[in-house]
Amino acid sequence: MKVECPNCKKNVEWSSASQFRPFCSKQCQLIDLGEWANEEKAIPCAANKDQELLALPDIEDIEALLAEQGDDFFQ
Repeated sequence: MKVECPNCKKNVEWSSASQFRPFCSKQCQLIDLGEWANEEKAIPCAANKDQELLALPDIEDIEALLAEQGDDFFQ
């Protein structure tokens, strides 16, 4: 069976003799690994942690909300 190398799209024989399958070479395998390490590639998920961090309020906003509360709020 033949598959395309995910990096360069060259045809690769899918067999135990293909040491770097599904990649055609060690170079293509390392390029792909580097893309994952640099977060250029990712598995989609429901929540993105970076977006969650952006949604958090600033400390100044929290302090302003607390300042608006009455003394009984802290009891």
